[in-house]
Parts: sequence; C-alpha cells; structure tokens
Amino acid sequence: MNKIRNNPIEIEKEEFRRIGYQLIDDISGFISSIDAKPVTYNRSPSQIQQKIAATLPKNGSPAGELLTKTTELLINNSLFNGHPRFLGYITSSATPIGALADLLAAAVNPNVGAHILSPVATEIEKQTIKWLAEFIGVSPKYGGVLVSGGNMANFTAFLAAITAKAPKAYKTKGVRSLTGNPAVYCAKSTHAWIEKAAILFGLGSDAIRWIPCDSANSMKTTALEEKIEEDLNNGCLPIMVVGTAGDVSTGAIDDLTEIGKICQTYDLWYHIDGAYGVPAAVVPQYRGLFNGMEQADSIALDPHKWLYSPLEAGCTLVKDPKHLTDTFSSHPEYYNFGSEEGEFAQNFYEYGLQNSRGFRALKVWLGLQQMGRNGYEKLIREDIQLAELLYMLADEHPQLQAVSQNLSITTFRYVPEEYGSDDNFDEVYLNSLNETLVHALQRGGEVFLSNAIVDQKYCLRGCIVNFRTSEKDIRDIIEIVVREGRKMHLNLQNKK
Repeated sequence: MNKIRNNPIEIEKEEFRRIGYQLIDDISGFISSIDAKPVTYNRSPSQIQQKIAATLPKNGSPAGELLTKTTELLINNSLFNGHPRFLGYITSSATPIGALADLLAAAVNPNVGAHILSPVATEIEKQTIKWLAEFIGVSPKYGGVLVSGGNMANFTAFLAAITAKAPKAYKTKGVRSLTGNPAVYCAKSTHAWIEKAAILFGLGSDAIRWIPCDSANSMKTTALEEKIEEDLNNGCLPIMVVGTAGDVSTGAIDDLTEIGKICQTYDLWYHIDGAYGVPAAVVPQYRGLFNGMEQADSIALDPHKWLYSPLEAGCTLVKDPKHLTDTFSSHPEYYNFGSEEGEFAQNFYEYGLQNSRGFRALKVWLGLQQMGRNGYEKLIREDIQLAELLYMLADEHPQLQAVSQNLSITTFRYVPEEYGSDDNFDEVYLNSLNETLVHALQRGGEVFLSNAIVDQKYCLRGCIVNFRTSEKDIRDIIEIVVREGRKMHLNLQNKK
C-alpha cells in the first residue's frame, strides 16, 4: 500500500487481521458462555471509574493492547441483555449476525443521508422498510425511515402529524398559525415519549388528552370520542390520536379498529405506537389482536426490541411517505444531492430529523434474511409461550400472585405464605416488599426483572424478547424470586 501520510491511526493489514481475529475469538467465547455469567456484575459508578482511563493520554497506545483491555473491561463489568435470564425492560438479546453487520457497516462507513453518499446502503434501507411493512401485515407501499429507537420513531410521526393536520402556514409561522388550542389523544398507559414530543415540539404538555383505560389497560374508546367532541365544542384543534400496540408495562393492545374509525370520523391523524408489540402480528394466532393497524397513518416499531437487532434500530412507517418529505425536506444550495442519471434517488435526510445517518438498516436486513418470516414467527411465538408459562407458574405457586399477561409480558408479585388466600392484603406492605425485592434481584445477578404498577399493585415484570430464554430459565426464575422474596420478607419483619 502506498503511504502518503505516516500516522498512528492507520492499522496495517496483517496487524488488523491479527487483532481482528483475536477480537472475534473473544466475542465468540463470550456469546457461547453468556449463560454461565451473572446477568449483571452490578459495579458501582466509582468501581467502574477506577477501571477506566482517568485522564486523556498525551501519547497513544497500540490498538491490539487497547482492544484486549477493553474487551476484558466490557465482558467483566456489564449488564448482559443477551443473558437468558434478562427479562427487564424491552431490550432484546442481539443477533450475532447483527453484531457482524455493525462491524461491516462501520468499516464501509456510508452516510445514509443521501443516495449519492450511500448508493447500496440507501437501497438496502428502502428494501428493509418495505420488508418491515410486509412483516407486520400492512401495505408494502408504506414508506419510512430507520431511526435510533422508539422515542425517535414516535417523534418523527408526531411531527409529520402536526404538519399534515395544522394549517398550511404552520411551517412558516409555527404554533402561531394554529387557530385553536391543539390537542393530541392517547391512553393513560402511553409511553412517556408523548410528553417529550408535546413539550419539545411546541404544543406543550397541556395539549395531551390522557384517555382512561379499562380493566385490561386498553384505551376506553367511548371516552376518547367524548373528549374529542368536548374539545371541538370548546374551539380546540384536535390533531392526532395515538393507539398503542403493546404497552410497555403490561403488553396491552388498544382497540385499533375502533380508534381508526374515530380518526376517520373526525379527520385526525392516526398513529400507532407499536415499538414493542407490533412484530407479534407475524404470528397468525395473534394477528387478530392487531386488526385495524392497516388504517394507521403512521406506525412506530423497533427492530432492536422484538426483532432481536443490536441497538440502535427503530423505524417509522408512514402510509403516505410524502408526509415525511413535506415535514423534513429542505434544499440548501450546498446540498447537491440530485437524481442519479435521470432516475429518482431517495435521500433519507428528507425523511427524518437526521442529515448524517449511520447504516442501521444492514443488521435488520441481514437478520430478516437469516431468519426469514417463519423463523421470526417461531421465536416470537415461543417468547409469548414462555411468558404464559411464567404467568401459569406464578399463579400456581402459593407465595406468588399472577397479575397480568399480554403478549410476552407477565406481571406478578411475591406474597408471603402466611397471607394464604386472604384477599385482605396489607397492600402498602406488599408494594414496599416487592419494590425492595425488584431492586435486590436487579443487583443480585441471577435474574433481571423490572417493575410495573398494575391496578395499584407494585409488581415484578418479566418481558421476554430473548431468543436464549428457555423453559428451564423460567422455572429457575420462579425459584429465585420465591427464595429472595422470603428472605426479603423475613428481613423486613425483623426490622419492625
């Protein structure tokens, strides 16, 4: 190789091969033994700080030495969401092919903001978006853009909704162009992104109409319509309704068909937050839960949740992609990103908030090809069955109370044996006990569960979006929770 510059940042071919092979060997060993490790090492911030470089070095260090040290640092000090007993939050075990895809994408380093900067990457992202639409059962004519995750996927749709439903002067005059107080509608169980969006994009949190939920944690559509009518009578400006396809606490799904009808009646933008749950539509026996999804103007979904893609990978799908370019497109004179030889060239900077964009689509695209529709259907179905098993085992155990189960999320709680079948529980104590138990389990390293408040009960929450979790893991989790719950209960009683 002809060297024009002598610099320490380049790595010669043979050296790159040697340290690259060593890194792949280390990663392979980590993946193959992940189930033998604790779910988390539970290092404190100060403990971690002692292990990493404290000051910016004046002189550099050899790349191989740095990678060896950093591999050891990550593998021995992390929380592993790929561990089979990680059921916390909604972060999936990541596909190994996705990790390799990220390495390849970083090596080529395309800027997927404009076609001329990323010809192959742009076409792969376009195909990935089409495949995702087909995967969840809506028209492949939906367009969209890959983003970092659920917040950004929902934000992108939120901005498109405002632009589409506000007066034409909105893009120049902003909120000053609105003829009434804007209103957006969502269930009380909707994820906190909606508050961020309303605040960050100028509507204010008062614009949100929190619609009550029924006993199944789904939006009450009669209350939704009543609130829209009330707002119209008060001179407000209804803009959009957000339906949820798998809420993050319990996995509940709104009545997507009825919400769609209401949106059509009142000419409102219909957005579905399916960041977690919507991939389950690929399983025929659960497809009916998502009826009405095809009415949506926009849908958010996260491949890094239930398609097992490595972070980061979210997606916004829009029925009419022109709404995205109407919202985000601009053409400064220094953007020379025209069509290629007379053909239309899609430039993704016109479809979302980012100009410079990494090649997120590659890991999703390769995962869809490695697994195929049938492979994902099998894994997602098995995740749901494991969540059902967790619920059943909790329901059968004398020291556990099963609370809810939807999709791959189960909530339950520890109830001391002396409570028996008496429903007159000391709810304040049980809530405190289970909150303390969640924190202890998260620190302990045997299992990682999160929490949910369901019907005013503080619950342990397991979300299975993990292709490594097995039936044995679920049975082990029950034993761990009961053992640690009993220990926690005795400790609290002794302190009284």
